[in-house]
Amino acid sequence: MATDPPALEKLKARIHALRAKTIDNGCTEGEALAAAAKVAELLDRYELSLTDVEIRKTQCEERIYETHLRKRIPIDECIGAIAAFCDCRVWREKNAAGEARYVFFGLPADVEVAHYLTELIDGTVRTGLGRYKVSADYKRFRHRERHLANASFALGMCSSIADRLVAMKAERDGVIRSSGRGLVVLKAAVVDSELAKLGLKLLTVEQGPGRMISPEAYDAGGAAGETVALNPGIRNK
Repeated sequence: MATDPPALEKLKARIHALRAKTIDNGCTEGEALAAAAKVAELLDRYELSLTDVEIRKTQCEERIYETHLRKRIPIDECIGAIAAFCDCRVWREKNAAGEARYVFFGLPADVEVAHYLTELIDGTVRTGLGRYKVSADYKRFRHRERHLANASFALGMCSSIADRLVAMKAERDGVIRSSGRGLVVLKAAVVDSELAKLGLKLLTVEQGPGRMISPEAYDAGGAAGETVALNPGIRNK
């Protein structure tokens, strides 16, 4: 037996319940990160319940997040952090319509959570930007400056959330290591082995010259991504 299907379906049901309470209602930045912490706790408890043999026998899956856009978007700044947070690998490609999409690859529960977090963070940034656009600070920008302000705010917010996810992941890994399980290393070995079988040639794209930003809007976005102090992850009882 590779995994416990009922347990996996229960985890997915909890994720869907969180989605209904956050994404559908336009959650705040703090609510989004709190949801990320909760779903990470659920994921860790599920995977710690599996034996090493079960994890080694689990088939990796792909989970695609469609952007429905041809251009790069601010969530690009978060994708690597989301994948690392969920112990997945991720790449960016174009669909048949020439639109960008992200492909997460990893254990079934991990890619499910990665897709959820991408959807959640993307929606949260849009909600945050909507609030920023009616703020007094935003109204100080001249009309021709507002496109740059919009992009800068979203970029700052995504960068801030990515930093938070990195910190949350480090804490989660520390808790898991304290359990005596080499779960993180084991999962990485399984995912990398399965990824090698796909024969993909993935390229790391070098960043070009720094993009133009509005420092004020970027800092406002960064502050929005740091609104709530969290102490996420599973706890030793």
